Amino acid sequence: MVTITKHDLIELGYGTSQSASIIRLAKCLMVEKGFAYYCSKRLARVPVSAVEEILGINLEIEEKIHA
Repeated sequence: MVTITKHDLIELGYGTSQSASIIRLAKCLMVEKGFAYYCSKRLARVPVSAVEEILGINLEIEEKIHA
């Protein structure tokens, strides 16, 4: 599963607060779908599919390996 963070959205051209808001909405969406894992305040990474569902567009994101 490919995931995305607020910083990735900023790199795509979204503003700082808009990126944070998108991640927050994506976390709420995942909780509504039954993934309680996303209730965590410290979690800042969500599936790209959730962000795409919120924005209504397909994002061309390549999977990065975070070391």
